[in-house]
Amino acid sequence: MKLFPAIDLKGGQVVRLVKGEFSTAHPVAGDAVETARAFKAAGAQWVHMVDLDGAGSGTRRNGAIVAAVAAAGLSVQLGGGIRTLADLEAVFDLGVRRAVIGSAAVAGPGLVQEAVKRFGQERIAVGLDVKGQSVRTAGWQADSGLDWLDFARRMEALGAAILIFTDIDTDGTLSGPPFERLAALQRAVSCGIIASGGVSSNEDLNKLAGMGLYGAIVGKAYYAGKVDLARAVREVRP
Repeated sequence: MKLFPAIDLKGGQVVRLVKGEFSTAHPVAGDAVETARAFKAAGAQWVHMVDLDGAGSGTRRNGAIVAAVAAAGLSVQLGGGIRTLADLEAVFDLGVRRAVIGSAAVAGPGLVQEAVKRFGQERIAVGLDVKGQSVRTAGWQADSGLDWLDFARRMEALGAAILIFTDIDTDGTLSGPPFERLAALQRAVSCGIIASGGVSSNEDLNKLAGMGLYGAIVGKAYYAGKVDLARAVREVRP
């Protein structure tokens, strides 16, 4: 299983949220590039980055930081404010390895199909941000009314091969991942699934790896000292 330690950016700062609420944003690290270097020193090969300014408003504002992290030698998976093919071109020009299409996949599913066709399945992930049974958009603030499993199946039919599943109610809570929901998603689609939200320990990561997931994102648990990243890399790497 691949590990994706996370860097969320808001106003140029490395922050974390609780359950996706922007009002809970609080700094957790001083410098994004130094944070990424610490991830790399622990053995991580990827970093999951979110431009929260872009996720909320649709306008990305942290491109220079993203480019600097990419130049530090980690493969960057970036989400937030990616709405068009031009946006995808722009983030790939920053050195991003994989782009995450979230709200735009709901508003215009054809973008996913076009993106996969142009850039390849490995470079595109679809963000499946879920609260209850519904997919959320606009930085998790808007309820799309779409059933999450139906939406996942539709994305797979359009060519998506990687889904990032976030259970909003567990994100940033250190309460443990939603294992049963992840298993339900595995039964519904054959896509590679990246789990996001709720990780609280190395044991959680080992359990996710045991499920055969493609990857897991580690955010608050790392910054709170609940996860030993170097140990996790050793234990879950195939």
